[in-house]
Amino acid sequence: MLSVRPKVAELSFHVFSRSLHPELYTVHRTRRIERTAYQAQISITNCGHVITWNRAGDGPVTICEVATGAHQPLPTKRCLIKRPLKGSRTEKFVCQSGVSYRTHFQLEPVSPDLFFMVGQQLGKQPVEGLLHTFDSSGRMSFGALSYINVECRQRSMLVQAVHTFPDDYAIVKVESLFSLPE
Repeated sequence: MLSVRPKVAELSFHVFSRSLHPELYTVHRTRRIERTAYQAQISITNCGHVITWNRAGDGPVTICEVATGAHQPLPTKRCLIKRPLKGSRTEKFVCQSGVSYRTHFQLEPVSPDLFFMVGQQLGKQPVEGLLHTFDSSGRMSFGALSYINVECRQRSMLVQAVHTFPDDYAIVKVESLFSLPE
């Protein structure tokens, strides 16, 4: 299956208070996290990533973060954040149950030399998180990369994602924190 990235001008960022149907996107790599107080599924998709975080028990909470193409069909119901993935932006909210979510994303155009260096570092080092190398679009001899690192604590989960876009010499960085109340 061909797995080429969209152009960076076509990217968008969404956060939902519900999970999304898995048929809405193509998953290349996935990891499931199980903790006493929460669980999560982190996936690298054809356009970026999907993180679905759930707190069960008293007052269940679901937060679903999606970095994807703007033309990706997504539901509008229970969409909390919908932004083009451009520049640099921070978003945050606290649910009625006290669960908090904070994210910072940025699209960074870089020089070809720096882009190549970042791609080499991500693609050749031992990987603790999720890594997927996409097919070349034909313009470059190498394809895009997606790398997601997850740090889990008892009451929080930090996710750092890096997505490269060779045709545009651009890097998307997303850092999200899901936290339970004390």
